[in-house]
Amino acid sequence: MSQSLWEPEEMAQLPAEPVAQPLQEQTGEQFQPQSEIAAEAQPVVVAQPEAVALTADEFSALEERILRAVDLVKRERTARTAAEERAAEVEAKLSGQAGAVEELQKEVDGLRAERDHVRQRVERLLSELDALEL
Repeated sequence: MSQSLWEPEEMAQLPAEPVAQPLQEQTGEQFQPQSEIAAEAQPVVVAQPEAVALTADEFSALEERILRAVDLVKRERTARTAAEERAAEVEAKLSGQAGAVEELQKEVDGLRAERDHVRQRVERLLSELDALEL
């Protein structure tokens, strides 16, 4: 079977038309804004294509593909929901730890200042000891 299940037989036998032609080349008209086109548009009657005959095997295969697609969508939605929940938990933990990080940063800054103060005292004591040895 060379044609698609969705194309009527007449559509499958039509020759391919050039796709990329500008509007002016196709119709000979200049470009019109969408609002003007909608105002001029007349109802178009489209002929309904004939029903496509499907064998029982083709219908079963189509049904199976649809069921697999539905199952895939369900699994993806479940996975997305779980990922969103994990992301919300991580954001909550992160916002809760922001205060702790700030507190720890203040503590580190305080310890560095204390270390510098102790270093200065030790250097002063060493310089006094050096002065005594002379």
